[in-house]
Amino acid sequence: MTERLFHGVKVIDAATFVAAPACGVILADFGADVIKLEPPEGDPYRRAAPPLWQLASRNKRGLVLDLRSADGLAALHRILDDTDVFITNLPLGARERMKVSYAHLSAGRPRLIYASFTAYGEIGPDVDKPGFDSTSYWARTGILDEARPNDEAEPAWPVPGIGDQPAGVGLFAAIAGALYRRERTGLGGMVSSSLLANGLWANGLPVQAALGGARRLPRAPRLARPNALVNNYRCADGGWISLMIMNEEKLFPALLDALGLGPLRGDPRFLTRETRATHAAPLIVELDAAFATRGVTHWRETLDRAGVTFDVMLTVEQIGQDQQILASGALAPLAHNPDALTVSSPFELADAPKTPAGPAPTLGEHSDDILAEAGLSPDEIASLRKSGALGATPTSA
Repeated sequence: MTERLFHGVKVIDAATFVAAPACGVILADFGADVIKLEPPEGDPYRRAAPPLWQLASRNKRGLVLDLRSADGLAALHRILDDTDVFITNLPLGARERMKVSYAHLSAGRPRLIYASFTAYGEIGPDVDKPGFDSTSYWARTGILDEARPNDEAEPAWPVPGIGDQPAGVGLFAAIAGALYRRERTGLGGMVSSSLLANGLWANGLPVQAALGGARRLPRAPRLARPNALVNNYRCADGGWISLMIMNEEKLFPALLDALGLGPLRGDPRFLTRETRATHAAPLIVELDAAFATRGVTHWRETLDRAGVTFDVMLTVEQIGQDQQILASGALAPLAHNPDALTVSSPFELADAPKTPAGPAPTLGEHSDDILAEAGLSPDEIASLRKSGALGATPTSA
């Protein structure tokens, strides 16, 4: 089998919750030895639903160290001597107080890559402001406002983690770039990413338009959208079809035929792109009535045959049964339970297979092994455990 891409790369994931640990998952997927470093009380995210912890920590090894103690910090330095990447999202002030900042950990380790993840970036008036994806990624970057269905609608509460997961890919990209640079120069260094920067990148099209002076058109309710062919339609069974037709000259007639609305081909209101825009509201009414006659499955098959650009709106409960999602490898079976699935990292490299999705570690599960690999003797490990720096003896729970 071809060697995994990051085989031999050792990573300490000392981050909490979602975004930065998601970066560690990608590195582990491609073969890195990722050590999940937690305080004795564990990552707060561990107390969430077990499937979420599986996604955040699969294929990582578990280590407990109390970095608030001198013994725990000294043990970390021993491990760092042969570590390639250190990931943290600790608040900047806490890093200084705990002596785990870039300056503290990189001293004498020129090859170490220190990956910093924050809510708002490394400089500026809000660097010490706490944030989650709902605040820093969604609200501050304009996404929450842009996602409102119309100008009068109240903002919806964001889906949990929907900003964190892609933001973790941003931090992964920074680390991959730093590893490439180190191959060329022999030097590591600090890399960083933030929820704010990733949210602005995700919202880049409307943000760039506004920066260039463009005026955003008013957002209209679904029944008053300016283009009936870029809209959502409810089917007879309550499911939804999302249309996105850009090549109107070719696909509008195909859509009408598929929906049984062939007579509308000659309707003067709908003959051209311009007249369809002028009469979007009555066209929406016609399409609504047609879609309401049959269920999603029928329209999915019919529109596919017609070559119309659309998709169905799935619920999360339907994701695991979608044949395209399953065939594409976007979901991966768990190595220890092949009947169960997890979300795969969002890209593939030819001839660089991913590590099968193994279990997330229990709290401190591999502490003794990791410390022994770093050169600590059994007596030194026992002393650390006695001092409380390793927390309780690891269990299977």
